[in-house]
Amino acid sequence: MIASIAPDGIPTRNAPFGQTLARLAHQRPGIVGLTADLAKYTDLHVFAQEYPDRFYQMGMAEQVLMSAAAGLAREGFTPFATTYAVFASRRAYDFICMAIAEENLDVKIVCALPGLTTGYGPSHQATEDIAIFRGMPNLTIIDPCDALDIEQATEAIADHKGPVYMRLLRGKVPLVLDEYDYTFQIGTARLLRDGADVLFISSGLMTMRVLEAAKVLEADRIGCAVLHVPTIKPLDTEAILAAARQPGRLVVVAENHTIIGGLGEGVAALLMREGVTPIFRQIGLPDEFLDAGALPTLHDRYGISTAEIVRRVRTWTE
Repeated sequence: MIASIAPDGIPTRNAPFGQTLARLAHQRPGIVGLTADLAKYTDLHVFAQEYPDRFYQMGMAEQVLMSAAAGLAREGFTPFATTYAVFASRRAYDFICMAIAEENLDVKIVCALPGLTTGYGPSHQATEDIAIFRGMPNLTIIDPCDALDIEQATEAIADHKGPVYMRLLRGKVPLVLDEYDYTFQIGTARLLRDGADVLFISSGLMTMRVLEAAKVLEADRIGCAVLHVPTIKPLDTEAILAAARQPGRLVVVAENHTIIGGLGEGVAALLMREGVTPIFRQIGLPDEFLDAGALPTLHDRYGISTAEIVRRVRTWTE
């Protein structure tokens, strides 16, 4: 897939999910796409334009969307259902649980605007979606970092048998992980860089941020390792424990999600169960409804910007 260069010099790829799904659908006639009036805003429009008779517009009715996806899966199709993460998690939870997860159906739920990726305010900010879904049996949860991660994860979840919830960065998505000889695998975390002083454990766009922060902190002679965890459920317990057991490192979990019930608490519980007790910190969104505004301002305010990560780690390592 062709990359372009954003004004800040970071390469991007346009609509990596939609482009990859359309390519897969060429080889797999069972793939169908559904959305709740948000095809353009989840990049599913790319698939819809290429395969209009395999695309279903369900209107603003997320419960109907998930029920229809369940029905198609029962008939042997592989449905990809897209909406915003807030609507899937808050409005359609029971339908996903009872119609899809309990039956272990092959439905892929792919949702845009995860965490704090819009400034529109609490109605569209999915700050607690992972917390909502982590307790649901049979459901695999994916939080990819960049365009490469999204492309490879889309292929992987199409192959995976069973329900999946995947967070989605849409539109022109940065391309970062190609520098690290990265390959996505469901259930596998990947150590992108090593360092003696700090271990970042991160998912989603926060992996981009901690990689940037690690480069800044290196100038302060603070060596930072980065363990990217794109699969939130099931966690790669082996990789997390191996990285966290290295003595003398501060462990910092960074996620674009509330500090309640997400990756941070999942990692903390794992470490406690296994008797691994490093100094532990979380970088994530606060347990509150967030403000509306410009995203750079909000990311600074709520502590998930690169500058705020650097500031906090400097404080913690003084």
